[in-house]
Amino acid sequence: MWDFSVGRALGLMLKTLPFVLLRVAVYFGVAVAYVLATGTGAGIGWGIGGFGDEGFRAGTTFWGGLIGFGLTAAIMYLLREYILYIVKAGHIAVLIKLLDGQQMPQGRSQIAYAREEVSQRFAQASVLFGVDQLIKGVLRAITGLVRGIVSILPIPGAQQLVSVLQAFLRIAVGFIDEVILAYAIRTGSTNAWASAQTGLVLYAQNYKPMLKNAAWLALIVYGLSFLVFLVMLAPAALAVYLIPGAWSAGGVVFALLFAWAVKAALLEPFAITCMMDVYFRTIEGQLPDPAWEAKLENLSRKFRTIKEKAQNYQPPRASDPATAPA
Repeated sequence: MWDFSVGRALGLMLKTLPFVLLRVAVYFGVAVAYVLATGTGAGIGWGIGGFGDEGFRAGTTFWGGLIGFGLTAAIMYLLREYILYIVKAGHIAVLIKLLDGQQMPQGRSQIAYAREEVSQRFAQASVLFGVDQLIKGVLRAITGLVRGIVSILPIPGAQQLVSVLQAFLRIAVGFIDEVILAYAIRTGSTNAWASAQTGLVLYAQNYKPMLKNAAWLALIVYGLSFLVFLVMLAPAALAVYLIPGAWSAGGVVFALLFAWAVKAALLEPFAITCMMDVYFRTIEGQLPDPAWEAKLENLSRKFRTIKEKAQNYQPPRASDPATAPA
């Protein structure tokens, strides 16, 4: 059925409890910020609406809440690089060490250890973010290749099948890009571009087991997320009730936010742990296949960009305080 161990993944998650709690604080903090900003904006709009009739007040309340929601979304967009750098990549660094059966250094917190490991591989948050975005582009190209193979098969209703497969693979690939980042951390390379290049080729030549396990994890994670969404509808409806004015759709939006927070804080690291376990066991002893590397070069412009950056990479000088590891 699948090649990962649910029990082992949960055990590793438990061993990284400081990072799990950090993720909970960050992502639930984001969800609460959305609710508070939306409520504050709606409250201000409701107050302004007192200068007009009921229709005017309903409009200003709605737009006030929407502006509060939008401002929070803009702030989260600006912080996305640092969340990836500090929270996601840091958690991956600790999980890798435990996945390999190693002990954490004595006298140091997991978060301090992770920050040093990530800064050694990716000198700046923008570098990690750039690598991650290019990796996602290459992964989309690989799934496009899979869709193309399915579309030419003599299967009744192949076009409908391809559409469903496309949507599903888009979800499943979301668990794989961080596994490629994990490869760079695990191999100890300071050239993140070269590590991403090698990791992507190894993934491509093993795409069948990787996509199979990613598909199972997508079903598990999004199935549990839907259950969380249903559970969160009641407290979300209460939050909407406390917001002045008619925000009837707010309950669904807030329930989605809290379901997303549970997914990002707890379910995603579980899925990534499972995928790392499968990936590292699958590629053990393998070398990158030049035929697959050539295929990726022809298939994806972003893979060619990664390869060029890997070849042109210049390691930072140790004396340069702007690029030295933190």
